[in-house]
Amino acid sequence: MSKTPKDARELIAIEDRFGAHNYHPLDVVLTRGEGCFVWDVEGKKYLDCLAAYSAVNQGHNHPRLVKALGDQAQKLALTSRAFRNDVFGPFCQQICELTGYQRVLAMNSGAEAVETAIKAARKWGYKVKGVDADKAEILVFENNFHGRTVTIISFSSEEQYKDGFGPLTPGFKILPYGDMDAVEQAITPNTVAVLMEPVQGEGGIIIPPAGTLKTLREICTRERVLMILDEIQSGLGRTGELFAYQHEEGVRPDGLILGKALSGGMYPVSAFLADEELMGVFHPGDHGSTYGGNPLAAAVASEALKVLQDEKLVDNAKAIGKRFEEGLRAIHTNSIRELRVIGLWIGIELNPEAGGARRYCEELQGEGVLCKETHTHTIRVAPPLTITAKEADWTIATLRRVFERLA
Repeated sequence: MSKTPKDARELIAIEDRFGAHNYHPLDVVLTRGEGCFVWDVEGKKYLDCLAAYSAVNQGHNHPRLVKALGDQAQKLALTSRAFRNDVFGPFCQQICELTGYQRVLAMNSGAEAVETAIKAARKWGYKVKGVDADKAEILVFENNFHGRTVTIISFSSEEQYKDGFGPLTPGFKILPYGDMDAVEQAITPNTVAVLMEPVQGEGGIIIPPAGTLKTLREICTRERVLMILDEIQSGLGRTGELFAYQHEEGVRPDGLILGKALSGGMYPVSAFLADEELMGVFHPGDHGSTYGGNPLAAAVASEALKVLQDEKLVDNAKAIGKRFEEGLRAIHTNSIRELRVIGLWIGIELNPEAGGARRYCEELQGEGVLCKETHTHTIRVAPPLTITAKEADWTIATLRRVFERLA
């Protein structure tokens, strides 16, 4: 029997020896989390500025979510959808009333919810719009990130995501992000949907020009094309609105994809939301998941949504996000090429001469702040939405100190 590992170096060595090398994490080994903070196995405290890619918007181990998980786990965790349970229906009603959609299809991971949206759009195209069999096309955008299934990577513009995984799934057109002229030109009678992140997270917190979503809504309505938004990262308060599309008036997508913070980081829960015309294409046997909509997931997700509302975390994201932006714009350094901020979602893009974002993230780790780089030159800053003004000011001061040192 193997002995219990004692320190970070040993734990890292074990992971590197036995785990697949499909990630390149920072060399910090975490063992506990509470609110905005996490602790490593050696007792050092860090302010988490990644929030598990926005999955822990409600903060680490929120006591209400821990209780909801524990209470439900002691009663009933899984039935499959072969039987009904007393938690799933009320959750469906809650999320539909919150979002304004008529129906929800619950899944587990974000990628599964995206796959659900793709299947719904294609079947709607064939059964409702009348597109010829196997001719449906979906428009997507460069630098998108919607997940890692074979179908989803098939319409990625990142070559690494596709390398070695072919043959790839056809039926997608990749367009410049935020270019609505390109959308209009790309639409054909076979176009069934436009799938878009209202803000690209993995792409580096890329915010489209003002009015983009409103224009897209108008185009989709006129051309009878579904507008589907992936708000797995941007939704549930991250941008200072409940959903990122709400930054523009008069915009309501035909389909909405949620995940991550839907469970507050406690359990994999995702969802695809739509009205009857679109969701009605699914019939028993068409699509499903053994764990999708299980009682444990429904109980945790229901409480996670209540926490967002009760603690006014969307408002806090807006207020503290402005505080972050003001503080970061006051940092004067030639290292920063561009600062992009929407709510508590911040992309700090560095000049190529700065030496890459990874070394900044490693230096921040040493100072007690955990961030993660994306696309080589961008530092993501996305703390839990529970962060206070005092904690934000300390984080800004730490970022300033690191930039001054590495510059």
